[in-house]
Amino acid sequence: NKKKWKTGAQLHSTSNGITLNAKLIDELNNVVEFEFSGASSWAEIVSHFGDTPLPPYIKRESESTDNERYQTVYSSVNGAVAAPTAGLHFTPEVLEALHKKGIKREYLTLHVSAGTFMPIKSAVATEHNMHSESIFFTEENIRNLLQHPAKIIAVGTTSCRSLESLYWYGVKLLREGHDAAFEINQYYPYSQTGNLPSRSESLRKILDVMHLKGVQVVMGHTSIYIYPGYRFQMLDGLITNFHQPNSTLLLLIAALIGDDWHQVYHSALAHDYRFLSYGDSSLLIPKS
Repeated sequence: NKKKWKTGAQLHSTSNGITLNAKLIDELNNVVEFEFSGASSWAEIVSHFGDTPLPPYIKRESESTDNERYQTVYSSVNGAVAAPTAGLHFTPEVLEALHKKGIKREYLTLHVSAGTFMPIKSAVATEHNMHSESIFFTEENIRNLLQHPAKIIAVGTTSCRSLESLYWYGVKLLREGHDAAFEINQYYPYSQTGNLPSRSESLRKILDVMHLKGVQVVMGHTSIYIYPGYRFQMLDGLITNFHQPNSTLLLLIAALIGDDWHQVYHSALAHDYRFLSYGDSSLLIPKS
């Protein structure tokens, strides 16, 4: 009901001793000023007043059980505004079965942002203003990726974007020096010409700089934009849900498997697969 909320008007809500005031500052750019009391952090406010987001095909209000369902079984750090939904398909039993098959796994901290839901509104897809997300990698993450001889399969598009951004951070360090920022803008990969370093060269450089600076975790921001024409540097495959038209996520799929995305999505529609957050999953491996 945003149309009923005029610039400068305030909304108030009080519950269990917690008070929240919201004032619309800029209607055009959706800027809202919040004031609250009785809570120690904004995360507590969101948890107290917020509802778990449900996709439009679930025709009911959110319930307390959704608070658990809309989390991966391995989530541990607050900060994302939405679950990395490809991970919702994994249960402790599935993870144990993968372990018994000798499939190793790595956990990343991904702060999914609201921009991941932003549709492409520009007539030319490459003119879309890509959102930024925070990503974290531990030294152990990078060493295990470096030493892993088999295929790397990302779970979810955010994991995909994070892994690819890690590679490009290594490229920045190699080409710009040790003080290069872990900031990957949306067009950076397309601006890099000449012979690119290998995956292992990039990862080794990151580890060298981490050792030099005495840090065990690297934190960065990425607005990497993956669309057809992009060459994947880290990924060999992707587990992901089915995405809506006019989305950057669908472009990422097309970049990974080429024109085969038509066949994949026609099959999903023909078999009534569910799309979006609580939807069905797919394992996508590009042709060599």
